[in-house]
Amino acid sequence: MTIEMERSTRGTRRRRALCAAAAVTAALVSWADDALAQTLRGSQAALTRQNREAERHDFTYLQARPEVRRFVNAGLLVPLEGNENYRLHNVSFEVARPEVRLFVERLSAQYRRACGEPLVVTSLTRPASHQPSNASARSVHPTGMALDLRRPSAPQCRRWLESTLLHLDGQDVLDATRENRPPHYHVALFPSSYVAYVASLTGASPEAVLAEAARHSSHTVQRGESLARIARRHGVTVQALRRANGLTSSTIHPGQVLVLPRN
Repeated sequence: MTIEMERSTRGTRRRRALCAAAAVTAALVSWADDALAQTLRGSQAALTRQNREAERHDFTYLQARPEVRRFVNAGLLVPLEGNENYRLHNVSFEVARPEVRLFVERLSAQYRRACGEPLVVTSLTRPASHQPSNASARSVHPTGMALDLRRPSAPQCRRWLESTLLHLDGQDVLDATRENRPPHYHVALFPSSYVAYVASLTGASPEAVLAEAARHSSHTVQRGESLARIARRHGVTVQALRRANGLTSSTIHPGQVLVLPRN
C-alpha cells in the first residue's frame, strides 16, 4: 500500500468514526428530549389536581374582561411588564396572581443566566371569554394561577427548562405539561406551596415572600386627571398603565383605583 493510499484510508476511518460519534450524540440528545417529554405529559388526573388547588385557594374562574379589571383593582391580580430576563408575547391580559409573577421573575432570571436569552411568556390570566377553542373546559387559566411558556428552539435551553420544571413538579409546587399546538409549556402554579418553597430557599418567612410577591402601588384618580398625566407623574407609559389595568381605552373616572406597573 502506498503512503497516499494509507493516508486516504486513515482519513476515511476518522470520518466514519466522527460520523458514528455524531450519530450516537444525536441519538442520546433525542432520547433525553423524549424522556423529558414523556414525563411532561398532561392527564385528566393533573387537571383534577390543578382544579383542586384552585378550589383550595378559593380562586374565582373569571368569565370576562370586566371581572379581570375588578380583580386587578382589588390587588388580586398584578401586572407583569417584562424585563431583561423575560418578555411577553401576544398575551391577552398581562396580569396574574402575585405568586405567578414571583415565579416568572425567579425562573426567568435563572433561565437567562443558563441560556443567555429571555424567557418568553405567551399567556397568563385568560377569562373564559378569551379561552382558545382547543382549551380544556377545566383549564385554570381563568383563575390567574396558570401561565404558558414558549418552548425554546435551542436544545440545551429546552432541556434546561424542562428539567427545571420537572424538578419543581417533583417539589409539588406546580404542574407542568408539554403542549404541541403551538409548542409551549403549560404551567399551573400551586401558590401557597410555591411561597413555602421560596421561603425555605431564601430563609424569609412565607408572609414576607407573599408580601413581596404582591407588592404594587396604586393611584386613585382625581377629578380632572388624565391617563397621560398620571403616567407622566409616576414615570410609566400610558400603554403600560392601560395593560396593567385591563383598560381598552384611555377613559378613566374620578375615584377609580389604578394599579401602577412596577419599574
